[in-house]
Amino acid sequence: MSRILMIGLILCGLLSACTKKEQVSYDKKEVNLSIWGNYLSPEMQAQFEKETGIKINISNYSSNEELLAKIQMGSSGIDVAVPSDYMVDIMRKMNLLEPLKAELIPNKNLVSTEFLKQNFDPENQFSLPYTWTTVGIAVNRELYKGAVHSWKDLLENPQLKGKFALLDDVRETMGAALKLHGYSVNTNNADEIQKAKNTLLTAKKNIKMFSSDTIDILNNKEVAAAQAYSSDALQAAVKSPGKIEYIIPDEGTTFAIDNLIIVKGAKHPEAAHQLINFLLSENAEINKVKTVLGGPVLKGTQGKLPKELQNNQALFPPDSTLKKMERIHDLGEHNKLFEDSWTEIKTK
Repeated sequence: MSRILMIGLILCGLLSACTKKEQVSYDKKEVNLSIWGNYLSPEMQAQFEKETGIKINISNYSSNEELLAKIQMGSSGIDVAVPSDYMVDIMRKMNLLEPLKAELIPNKNLVSTEFLKQNFDPENQFSLPYTWTTVGIAVNRELYKGAVHSWKDLLENPQLKGKFALLDDVRETMGAALKLHGYSVNTNNADEIQKAKNTLLTAKKNIKMFSSDTIDILNNKEVAAAQAYSSDALQAAVKSPGKIEYIIPDEGTTFAIDNLIIVKGAKHPEAAHQLINFLLSENAEINKVKTVLGGPVLKGTQGKLPKELQNNQALFPPDSTLKKMERIHDLGEHNKLFEDSWTEIKTK
């Protein structure tokens, strides 16, 4: 055998082995899910992995902006994520989302129509709802027994000096200050945003921390009160029965739909669709509401829940309360007003 022929066969073998190795890596039965903390029960993760043979690799983020930064870096490896409504809009405009294949998600038909065809994705081409939450005030009643009815009772309360936390989230935290002053969380008025910023700069002198780990800081008694996502506050209440109270402020607050999306160029697209379809199954939905304590998105779920959950007004606010809530919207070029204010609040 000539040396040239031998080299050719070796190179061919190496190329074949390399190709096979890449194929195995690409086809490996796994899916990378980036999701809010405490948003998927270990039970449902185990059930999906058992049913499909697909391993879920989970990473967390504390804000929509953190998730966006991870995806923009391009090396996150994320397949499926759960951004809130306005962030879906931003990602869609930035071409960061993969179109969903409806034929691979038959459980889409179980979703209640009130959560479909929202302004951030009118045809649900890129997203499907996972759950909904509100933002309010969580209080550890062992540490603070005073009245809490409004954002003012949190942000401007001398009795809570050094004892409260705000979310590490620009739009939610600025939104609370805007609501305190009677403004919309979606204002693009520079004077209103300036007033909210000044309120938070004053409050910063008295807060203990910016944190989205509400469950831990409340149950560990690191703070007496915290701005909190409803699902986190309710989970904290379950862990400390009778101690944690969740209040929706009188001025109103935010209401968010968190959505399932597939990141553009996902390496495991089929597994990603399988995971989304599983998370929209009735079994996963019931488990989610019971464990995550996020609002249901499938038809008729509320009536299938235990009575104590069906009648929980923190989980299912009355219409009079819902009327005071707003969804956060993408403000386009006006987002910079919030970002600049947030930078000053965090660094000053």
